[in-house]
Amino acid sequence: NNVARYILPSSCSIYGFLDPSIIADETTKTNPLTNYAKANEMAEQDILPLADKNFSVTVLRQSTVYGYSHRMRFDLAINGMTYGAWESKKIPLMRDGMQWRPMVHITDTARAMIHMLEEKNIDLINGQIFNVGSDVNNYQIKDLAIKVKNIIPDVEIDWYGDIDNRSYRVAFDKIEKIGFKALKTAEDGIKEIFQKLESGCLKKTKNTI
Repeated sequence: NNVARYILPSSCSIYGFLDPSIIADETTKTNPLTNYAKANEMAEQDILPLADKNFSVTVLRQSTVYGYSHRMRFDLAINGMTYGAWESKKIPLMRDGMQWRPMVHITDTARAMIHMLEEKNIDLINGQIFNVGSDVNNYQIKDLAIKVKNIIPDVEIDWYGDIDNRSYRVAFDKIEKIGFKALKTAEDGIKEIFQKLESGCLKKTKNTI
């Protein structure tokens, strides 16, 4: 169909579990633990071999997305914590809170997509995998809860589930070397979601599930 560029929005979840001393780059051995992560890895393996001089293929392994959007998702870590703190004064936190997870604001991951579409030197991105996020957005889940508490007062932690065995820190040097840099942090996302909820502009409805 004469499509010149294809961007696969994959996920850093395919790293699965790593020792905290390891920071995963795009060459790190993957370890997908969920059906979602396994499906992303299979998609990567099927699309990357199609790259050639007429069809540019780029895989973007996105960190866990957060931040306000018109079709809001409240099942993602920062978004869910913020909604819980606002709605019930309880922050839902999956045990044991020590797990590492990279995060990326929705506008930053959208900017990464646009960056790949506008990159003039196609050889830099064709057949390549890029992690999308930033080092400052590598968080332990318990620290995210603290950030929510610092912004939304008088809330408590509501622990749930078994210990989450997904834990991975991620490196973003490769995408930064081609000129992309994430701009926002968890605090930005928490504040904007909280403000939208407070103003009544954002509600949890069927459209957000």
